[in-house]
Amino acid sequence: MLRTSDPPLAPPSRAGRSRRLAALGTALLTLLGAYLAVAAPPADAADTLLSRGRPVTASSTESVAFPASAAVDGDAGTRWSSGFTDPQWLQVDLGVSAALTRVVLRWEAAYARAFTVETSPTGTGAWTTIHTTTAGTGGTQDLAVAGAGRFVRITTTQRATGYGVSLWEFEVHGSTGPTTPPTTTAPPGGAALLSYAKPAVASTSQNDGACFGCTPDKAFDNDPASRWATSPTTGWVDPGWIYVDLGATATVTQVVLQWDPAYARSYQIQVSPNASTWTTVHSTSTGQGLRETIDVTGTGRYVRMYGTVRSGQYGYSLWEFKVYGTGGNPTPPPAMPADPTFPATRLVFADEFNGAAGSKPDPARWTIDPGTGQNNEVQYYTNNANANMDGAGSLVIEARRETVGGREYTSHRMNTGNRFHVQYGRIEARIRVPKGNGLWPAFWMMGADFLGGRPWPYNGEIDIMEVLGRNTQEAYSTLHAPAYNGGGGYGQKYPAPGGMDLSAGFHVWSAEWDSRGITFKIDGQTVFTASKATVESTRGPWVFDHPFYLILNLAVGGDFPGPVDGTTPFPARMLVDYVRVYQ
Repeated sequence: MLRTSDPPLAPPSRAGRSRRLAALGTALLTLLGAYLAVAAPPADAADTLLSRGRPVTASSTESVAFPASAAVDGDAGTRWSSGFTDPQWLQVDLGVSAALTRVVLRWEAAYARAFTVETSPTGTGAWTTIHTTTAGTGGTQDLAVAGAGRFVRITTTQRATGYGVSLWEFEVHGSTGPTTPPTTTAPPGGAALLSYAKPAVASTSQNDGACFGCTPDKAFDNDPASRWATSPTTGWVDPGWIYVDLGATATVTQVVLQWDPAYARSYQIQVSPNASTWTTVHSTSTGQGLRETIDVTGTGRYVRMYGTVRSGQYGYSLWEFKVYGTGGNPTPPPAMPADPTFPATRLVFADEFNGAAGSKPDPARWTIDPGTGQNNEVQYYTNNANANMDGAGSLVIEARRETVGGREYTSHRMNTGNRFHVQYGRIEARIRVPKGNGLWPAFWMMGADFLGGRPWPYNGEIDIMEVLGRNTQEAYSTLHAPAYNGGGGYGQKYPAPGGMDLSAGFHVWSAEWDSRGITFKIDGQTVFTASKATVESTRGPWVFDHPFYLILNLAVGGDFPGPVDGTTPFPARMLVDYVRVYQ
């Protein structure tokens, strides 16, 4: 449930560049096309369409009306359109490695004369070309290819028109083998995190309305939602650098960099005994940004990232700069809770909604959240007037056609923000959703630091279930963070198992969440898995390793579900049989 009237998303560290959308209401206009998805393709299926609804990124978009996601949504009426320059690229993550057989390009009139199609196992580093041409014809190009990879990219180098390049659809076909989870590179044996909360110095830093508090210490605070950035007035130059004082001499064995899109193409990792004489222990001219894990061998008290070639016209920015090794004078970071073993069985929160007919939600568990909605929704959330027990074991959240608070509809929203927070576990609810144009039921979570003033989406948002009443044969599960949010959130739209109508009965939506990622399920069937390692290496920082609180609501109208009409039934009811959390 995207929130556009919460405190605004702080702009990125590049003045005048709207890479992230603060006005997410506009972005939501594109979200309908963002996550058309099918279940994971069957193992060993021949010539299966693999790209439909998969996570996708692009070099640029002409506007929010033409997002990258539109090229893989299966909708012939939506499209991706790039900026009006060469080169451009569009990249899709298939989720697993696949043997590729065909790539189908359905061009709009703005097509590419010259382009390549490439594959990669990781989405970073080296790419393998499986098709190239300088004589593109536009229209529909059905290309026979042979190759393998998890990531598939089209890179255009010559436009055929004065506009950008635009694809109605980018279809990748092939077959997959058994799915294996991504792995992370662990620090070498015996290594500890040495850099947490240590003093830091940088060539320049940013601390203004565009990037508040983006000072050097933010790269070493173990907070993936804060970052260091170079100054937009003096730091968008080469070289740019940042170093950390480990407090004492250390043997450094690994460095992990989590880049903002302002990353270094060429840089060195250096060590020093005195912060003036530096020894290079790693050097590259092919930095790819996102997450880079670098094994090194070096000794020193100070460790520096020394950037010599920026990836673009802006500066340098790091969400995280972690140094591992032995020695130094480390400060242990706060301990993390243990991962649950799924299926988790220790019940830590539950509401069975077994109260008498007409009784209200338990104030010991829930905080009522009255007021207007976000995203151009048309309801007013009342102070508990639209929720009651039905006496048969369910909470009824009711949307009505009535004028309150200047709105023509009323509904209900409640959360556990002041009552219960959780980090990791199985979070589930058994819900029957309503059917009707403009209805938008949701079961979701917000990072609890939002309550302390951290703005969305830096706090993180986990959408366990969203259903649009206009099509109750599909649902959504999505993650929102600083680097991926709104129409660019990381998630999945999935069909109801067996093509059922989700409004015809109760269904259990759940999220199994630990330090490695989140698995979303409906009625015990996995519909989407968000791997921390995959997200960090393909989209940006993972901001979900801290406490969250639960939210239930039924919205009416707005950008995502669309308007109500004469066919929408009122009152409309969302029934919740229970909410449970296990660890």
